[in-house]
Amino acid sequence: MSPSPLPEKMSPTEMRATVGLASIYGLRMLGMFIILPVFAFYAEDLPGGSNYTLVGIALGAYGLTQAILQIPFGWLSDRFGRKPVIYGGLILFAIGSFIAASASDIYGVIFGRIIQGAGAISAAIMALAADLTREEHRTKAMAAIGMTIGATFALSLVVAPALNRLIGVPGIFIMTGVLALLAMAVVSRIVPDPAISRFHSDTEASAGRFHNVLRNGELLRLDFGVFALHAVLMALWLVVPLSLRTAGLAADQHWQVYLPVLLLSMVLVVPAIIYGEKKAKLKQVFVASVAVLLVSQALLAYMFNSLWGTTAALLVFFAAFNLLEATLPSLISKIAPVGAKGTAIGVYSSVQFLGTFVGASVGGYLYGNHGSSALFAFSGALLMLWLMFAVTMKAPAAVRTRMYHVREMDTGKASGLSRQLAALPGVHEALVLASEGVAYLKVDMRGFDEQGVAQLLGGEA
Repeated sequence: MSPSPLPEKMSPTEMRATVGLASIYGLRMLGMFIILPVFAFYAEDLPGGSNYTLVGIALGAYGLTQAILQIPFGWLSDRFGRKPVIYGGLILFAIGSFIAASASDIYGVIFGRIIQGAGAISAAIMALAADLTREEHRTKAMAAIGMTIGATFALSLVVAPALNRLIGVPGIFIMTGVLALLAMAVVSRIVPDPAISRFHSDTEASAGRFHNVLRNGELLRLDFGVFALHAVLMALWLVVPLSLRTAGLAADQHWQVYLPVLLLSMVLVVPAIIYGEKKAKLKQVFVASVAVLLVSQALLAYMFNSLWGTTAALLVFFAAFNLLEATLPSLISKIAPVGAKGTAIGVYSSVQFLGTFVGASVGGYLYGNHGSSALFAFSGALLMLWLMFAVTMKAPAAVRTRMYHVREMDTGKASGLSRQLAALPGVHEALVLASEGVAYLKVDMRGFDEQGVAQLLGGEA
């Protein structure tokens, strides 16, 4: 079978799948993020809420169960089907939300957040997206789903203070639980059923590839980076809302700081991303961003309880944070072996959620027992260690991953085709997986002979 020309647009089915799954992903993450700017205030009136270690655990508890269960839920979706696992995860999330809403003390909120995180459907959603999209459009679908994380986070910071004033944190928990149940209708009515569900190396973790991923020093540097990034982010939510209130800004007006900070930080990020990708200076931009993040911690510590000082420090922080959030997944894709990309992303995502738990828990302990200076010192130490790892990392090759459908063949023929593809100009790495019917190529777009790939694959018809 000769590969057909790449379509310019997704099919209606692929669009439905992408939009539907992105909305489900976004609704679920909204439930995780939306209490961050307001929970410290709510905890003050809860029995046990004066213990900041417990407040931190309540904020980050979902990250622990998410980190533990995300990859296993992906495997369960291979065995029992994507949609049943997603339904189960959404039900768990809704139950956790309702438990947290009805909690009479901080321990009940912690239990609810643990159950929320147990609905770990991220890997199952990505696997279903891979089932429902063709190889040439899969990257776009994954990017669209991934973008919902940033959009949901920004939305959470802006609307949470107003929602807290209108319905309170228990009402916010109820709202997110109801939204999770409504998301089940989206899965049923909007997201198509896949004709075939199978394993996808680019989106799913393989137990047989963990060894290679966990021995790759460059990937481990990035894993530590996302751990540190989200640990610092979660630690901040224990002190920044209180700092703004102490500076004289009422809690329901905090959006007046968050909205302009987020919008301006996003504008600042775009030129840096373009420069890093176009000029193959991704490492330099990456290292500079980690350094800027470290500077933001010093500014936050120095300007604590100053409204304008905290606002300026938050702008510096989120400019670096947004840039790193955008570049870290790109670096994972560039560095991971083509056949282990899904495994590398699975480990990366799990470590990210572990960082949210550790950052919130340790940050809560330090703030409650030693004050804000200790919390900022903890964050600064994490970022200093990350900066050392970033400076000494190898500059990633300026490559992109391409996927092509291939006809059914045995493993011997697939190995031979892999070698032929790897020998083409501009191809850094190639792997044909007969079981998936896909050829994965890591290519340098400046010297890539895509016509040669088409001819070679066409010759296999």
